[in-house]
Amino acid sequence: LVIAKEFDYQRPATLEEATAILVAHPGETTRILAGGTDLVAWLRDDAVAPDLVVDIKDIPDLRDIRMEGDTLHLGSLTTFTDLIESDIVEEHAPLLIEMASTVASAGIRNRATMVGNICSAVPSCDAGPVLLALDTTVHLAGPGGARSVHIDDWFVGLRQTALTDDEVVTHVTIKLQEHGGAYVKLMRYAGEDLAQAAVGIVVYPDHDYRVAFGAVAPTPIRSARIEEALAGKPLDESLIAEVVGMVPDEISPITDMRATAEYRTHMCQVMLKRGLEAAVQRLAGIGPAYETRLI
Repeated sequence: LVIAKEFDYQRPATLEEATAILVAHPGETTRILAGGTDLVAWLRDDAVAPDLVVDIKDIPDLRDIRMEGDTLHLGSLTTFTDLIESDIVEEHAPLLIEMASTVASAGIRNRATMVGNICSAVPSCDAGPVLLALDTTVHLAGPGGARSVHIDDWFVGLRQTALTDDEVVTHVTIKLQEHGGAYVKLMRYAGEDLAQAAVGIVVYPDHDYRVAFGAVAPTPIRSARIEEALAGKPLDESLIAEVVGMVPDEISPITDMRATAEYRTHMCQVMLKRGLEAAVQRLAGIGPAYETRLI
């Protein structure tokens, strides 16, 4: 690995030590190293040039997965493989496993963390649409103490989040209730590919829907307009046709080497239809099992 620019590297043993390091380097470009799958690639490609890299892998309790009442707690070092192999996640939030199983290769999933995925804030981050569709809160630690940011306020721009330079993400929490969900990801081939487009959907028993898209805007996005059109209504063909027709006005895809804007728009319409149908069926205890490919 050839790095174009030298940087300071520190590996704190505690959360307090990590925040102290960040506070001691004001005005410097700092990067947090957790799984490192994105950061190492960016360093190699000279896409980022930090003054300081803070490696948090030695900090205890950041890989914890547990239920606290009706809330799922996921430490910031929880990898995608940890999600897939967790009995707690399988019982309470199998939608996370459906999402995690689409991420890259087994080797990447073993190292890449879900929190790192949303901290990268790239448009195609897999965790973004699912966490937006779920009731997710991101918890941070910094010199001013702990604070939390709801996922709706997390993504502020292309590769930009609400995280400040002197803060570390400690964990995320997801407030759970009975629901059905679906994550539908469009790829050029099965496995080891970024999303060309993605849809995350959650539906609750009172016909309350959450719909989010990935890889079709500068950040992962929720569609309040589609959610409002669905709200309080049982799903039928007429309703599906109505909200599918809204998709072109809700997303802003680009044309790049992986897909055209027109193809992304069309497939988001297809994925929204199939995802809504699967989520409603799963809520009813029928339909395709989680991790079943819907496209």
